[in-house]
Amino acid sequence: MHVQQTHIPGLVTIEPEVFRDQRGAFVEVFRQDTYKAAGIEDEFLQDNHSRSSINVLRGLHYQIENSQAQLIYVSSGAIFDVVVDLRRDSPTYLKWYSVELTGENFKQIYMPPGFAHGFCVIGTHAEVHYKVTTTYNREDEGGIAWNDPTLNIVWPLDTPKISDRDLKFPHLVNIQINNLPRVSF
Repeated sequence: MHVQQTHIPGLVTIEPEVFRDQRGAFVEVFRQDTYKAAGIEDEFLQDNHSRSSINVLRGLHYQIENSQAQLIYVSSGAIFDVVVDLRRDSPTYLKWYSVELTGENFKQIYMPPGFAHGFCVIGTHAEVHYKVTTTYNREDEGGIAWNDPTLNIVWPLDTPKISDRDLKFPHLVNIQINNLPRVSF
């Protein structure tokens, strides 16, 4: 397994070892002792799965009081995955990072608590898996508009398909500081 630190402290990409032959491929997508040895010591409490079609954009989501560390990977299809650092004391506060996660490259991204997360489907579909460290709480969820000019995320599509809920997320200038994740760097 190869773990690569990004320009945002604590945010890493992971390339698990993939065993390929004429039959296909095998990969361990998570093994606690291996991840712990790589510095990811979180206890994951819930696994989530989403299935999306082409041009779907989900996000940018976060939890306020009970911010989640997440380990994200794609088992089929392809996404442009985006995370935004919302840790107020962080030297990379409001900086974003993106990576292409696919069912072929087996890459993963790990984000500690205090980030917003979103993605758009860049293939015909995407099967996305998330391991999270706190259970989901609808009343604790926050969100930022996908096209927020403060963040200036360069998405690889112009007209995404977005849920009504995600379309209602405000821009950062309209979010009170106490409605962002309550996580220190």
